[in-house]
Amino acid sequence: MTNARPDAEDVLVLRHDREDGVTTLTLNRPDRFNVLSEAMLAALRDALDAIAVSSDVRVVVIAGEGRAFCAGHDLKEMRARPDGDYYRWLFAECSRMMLAIRDMPQPVIARVHGAAAAAGCQLVATCDLAVASTDAVFGTTGIRYGLFCSTPGVALSRNVPRKNAFEMLVTGDTVDAATARELGLVNRAVAPTELNAEIDRLAAAILARPRGAVASGKHLFYRQAELGLEEAYALAAENMACDMLSDEACEGIDAFLEKRPPAWGR
Repeated sequence: MTNARPDAEDVLVLRHDREDGVTTLTLNRPDRFNVLSEAMLAALRDALDAIAVSSDVRVVVIAGEGRAFCAGHDLKEMRARPDGDYYRWLFAECSRMMLAIRDMPQPVIARVHGAAAAAGCQLVATCDLAVASTDAVFGTTGIRYGLFCSTPGVALSRNVPRKNAFEMLVTGDTVDAATARELGLVNRAVAPTELNAEIDRLAAAILARPRGAVASGKHLFYRQAELGLEEAYALAAENMACDMLSDEACEGIDAFLEKRPPAWGR
């Protein structure tokens, strides 16, 4: 096990299994409920940027150490610098880190236990997939402290029906894992003892598919969602045409027609 960015107080622990291509990034400030401090944001961004260009990594898991997944921004650190330019820089840095998750070719799975609050809830919503323990709770709780969770709301409103998202944002109330699953914020909610096994099952399902198709599909998925219907279909058709010419698709279709397993490799 090695640490990512040790100069950032070892706030992020990186573990990579070279055999199966899964990298786990563990937020490592359990004493502060893994808040997204400046150091944490920098460590996450550096790790994600490095992983995005790595041929060894197929799936990324983001987890939290201790009793919580992530309690959001470091409010103590923020109050120590009451300056508008600083706040604009900080939220831009957070947005850049969130966008890095969307833009990287590898699917990113949130492994959620305990609290995922404010920007922690944003992190869950930003990840491509999420598996939660039944002890997890989710909320955009900033309004309780006089701060509407505007940036978390961007990600939340792209996962959860609009009225449900606004209710969470305007009340600051939390929802449990079962409700989060019903709303579409997480894919699965399982018993705490099953959390790791469920993550492994989901990762294995992705690893069984061809790398190139997964990467192009992720890129297309987010681009088309922001377009009108005709533009989305045009972009999707072009993506499928390109995929059809790939070695992966040729091998996969030939294998299907010949009734044999495809030989994609890693």
